[in-house]
Order: sequence, then structure tokens, then C-alpha cells
Amino acid sequence: MTKSKASEPDTVEAQARAKVHRDERALRRGLTLGQAFREFLRHPSPWMIATTLVGAVIGRIIVGDWQTSDLLVPAVMLAVFPVFEWIVHVTVLHWRPRRLGPIALDSELARKHREHHVDPRNIPLIFIPTKTLGVLIVVLTALAAFAFPRLGLGLTFLITITLLGLGYEWTHYLVHTDYKPKGSLYRAVWRNHRHHHYKNEHYWFTVTTSGTADRLFGTYPDPATAETSPTARNLHSA
Repeated sequence: MTKSKASEPDTVEAQARAKVHRDERALRRGLTLGQAFREFLRHPSPWMIATTLVGAVIGRIIVGDWQTSDLLVPAVMLAVFPVFEWIVHVTVLHWRPRRLGPIALDSELARKHREHHVDPRNIPLIFIPTKTLGVLIVVLTALAAFAFPRLGLGLTFLITITLLGLGYEWTHYLVHTDYKPKGSLYRAVWRNHRHHHYKNEHYWFTVTTSGTADRLFGTYPDPATAETSPTARNLHSA
């Protein structure tokens, strides 16, 4: 009797894990855009970013003080975002762990991204880690409040960066599901990021765009001639 009671929690846990796997397999088979969106909403990062966005929009309306620079800031941010995305992917997400004496230099973003490469179909690993995102939101909110000559302009910046963040999270998530690309633009994004994960992790670093910053920085080879990397699923193992 004691043995049966002791093993009962393990059995329940195993059944719960099996149900999750069955649900994920069912979700992937014949996935529609609506089903993908409902799964997207089950994860914390979209809600955290969307909450920040709503707060920024309300604040921007209250503050008013609309000027021409409120159009210029989003335009510049949109123009440089592919480069920003490339740099973050290369230098932060693909950071090789180092030590400075007894101190390990290895961020949560880099650790989770390595796990993401090991298992690209693990849905929770697709999203920005919650702890890191919380810190980023605080930092971005502080920048919006104190780093701009006008509060209204800072809130315009915050609105733009959260919209870009939501677009990034949705695109990255969708690429890693089994939703089939229909439009040519999404098909190109889907193909590029799949090449990064399953062909060679040293190329195709942009996620929401294709053929932009990768062309600029020389990481956009012809997939037919690019070498298949043995470490695409296990970063820095060589």
C-alpha cells in the first residue's frame, strides 16, 4: 500500500506529461492560423509586451504634445530594426559562455537560446524568457521616461519598440510551428529561419525579415552551396 501511494504522484505526473505531448502533437497536425494564435496567447511574453504597449498608448494620448519627431522616431527604428535584430542574435543569443575568474559570463537569454537550438520545436523555449523580459520592460520604460527630450517622444519610442517586440515574438513563434507559409513574404522568413536552425547556425540571423541585414553582413549564402553544420543543434560544441 505504501509503495502504491508513493508511486501515485509519479504516475499522475507522467500522465500529465503524456497529455501535454498529445496536445502538442494534435496542435501541430493541420495547424490553422487561429489555433496558432490561441496557443500564442497561452504564453506570458505576449501578454507582458501587450500590457506595456497598452500602458504606453494610454500615456501617449494623455500627454499629447504631438510633433513631427513622433513620426521620425518610428521611421528610424523600423529602418534599423533588421540590423538591431542581427546584432542581438549574433552577439547576445549566440554568446559563447566565458568565465572572468570565478564569475560565469552567460546570460539567461544565451542559455535559453542554446536550449532552443537543441529542441527548436519546444514551444516555451521559443519565447523571450520571462525574467529577462521583465528587466527589459523596466529598462525600456525608464529610457522612455528619462532618455528623451520630451516625455511624449519617449512614449512614442516605447509604443514602437513594443509593437516590434510583439511582431518578433509572433513571427518567431509561428515559424517554429507547423503552420504552412502562404504568402511569399512569410515563406521567405520561414525558409531563412529554418535554414538557421537546421542547416547552419552561422548564417541567416534575421528572424522577422529575410535578405536584409544578413545580406549587409555577409550571412546570406545560397542554401544549396552552404555547408550543413554539425553544431546547428548544439551551439559551441565544436
